Amino acid sequence: MAGEAWKVYWNEYAKDTYLYGSEVYFHAKDDVEFRNELIQPGAVVKRWFSKVNYQETRIEPTLPMIDGEGSYHISLDAAAEPEDGLLLKIIFYDRYDMEAGSQIVRDREADFRCPMKTFSYEVQLINAGAAQFHFHSIMITEVIDGE
Repeated sequence: MAGEAWKVYWNEYAKDTYLYGSEVYFHAKDDVEFRNELIQPGAVVKRWFSKVNYQETRIEPTLPMIDGEGSYHISLDAAAEPEDGLLLKIIFYDRYDMEAGSQIVRDREADFRCPMKTFSYEVQLINAGAAQFHFHSIMITEVIDGE
């Protein structure tokens, strides 16, 4: 059973994007084209955060606040060649911004629970061999147990 759901898009804030030799085209809110023939596998292409320093970045957090006791489902909507050429990595931080855990999403979607001491988290889009792709969105859905 699903609870609340949040769609996360690729904003035009460039500091959180891998730009070295990259071509990034914003066709629509839910259609961003990325090209870079020289990007190495394992490079973080884009980052989204649940907590930001507004004074420094002048942007709002792009990820929803999640409960440390809840279960969630995350899915990536992107067209890449090869199909498994993109990964997601979720990194959880405690209140002192120290890493409290992480999870890699290899199959475009997965269920996750964050560690109890999680205060904020980050989602990274990681290149796993795709030189170009179309990114649409990331969906985070609360999973409600029972019934």
